[in-house]
Amino acid sequence: MTVFHGSENIIYTPTYGLGNAANDFGRGFYCTESSDIAKEWACKKGRDGFLNQYSLDTGNLSICNLNDGSFSILHWLALLTHYRGYWQKKSIAEEAKNFLQEKYYFDIEPYDLIIAYRADDSYFSFAQDFIMGTISMQKLSEAMRLGKLGEQIVLKSRKAFEHIKYESNEAVPADIYYRKKAQRDLTARREYIDSRKSQSILKEIYILDIMRGAVSEDELRI
Repeated sequence: MTVFHGSENIIYTPTYGLGNAANDFGRGFYCTESSDIAKEWACKKGRDGFLNQYSLDTGNLSICNLNDGSFSILHWLALLTHYRGYWQKKSIAEEAKNFLQEKYYFDIEPYDLIIAYRADDSYFSFAQDFIMGTISMQKLSEAMRLGKLGEQIVLKSRKAFEHIKYESNEAVPADIYYRKKAQRDLTARREYIDSRKSQSILKEIYILDIMRGAVSEDELRI
């Protein structure tokens, strides 16, 4: 498969063991199949960047795809609460985080690749709203598709890094793609606000319903 990584630098050889430990899934090399998304993230600090293109041979890699129906969005949230730093404290959010960790967290270290939503900017705030009990699981699932942010592909293992090959790079101007990123985020937030107006509190599933055991596992696979 062809994957892209947006960065302020040209990265000829992605290196195992580097990266921010507080990223969505810890240290790793974060890519996407969308060149446009990668260009936006290359300029996320408002400076010009580079689109790095790679070929990735996934044939012999162990892949954890959190969007393939084998998992619920709660597994994604459990991983997010484990790796990402800031969450509300001394509220329902604290209990919800502990609940997700105990029931839905699993070790992703044995996998070579992780495929999942990306929880940046507005998307991270959507996840926090669910944890705090202000939106339903249905609304969270809808929100993660707003703005068409798409999936991220994360190389986690040393083996995965042996299967990626640099192909090319392209300079990315911030005056175009930083604005595109900001507009995508604004669009997602506006659509999210509109979707919250149509909430059906009695029919949808909230974190408290799940914590109280009032929801079956089948109902959680939306």
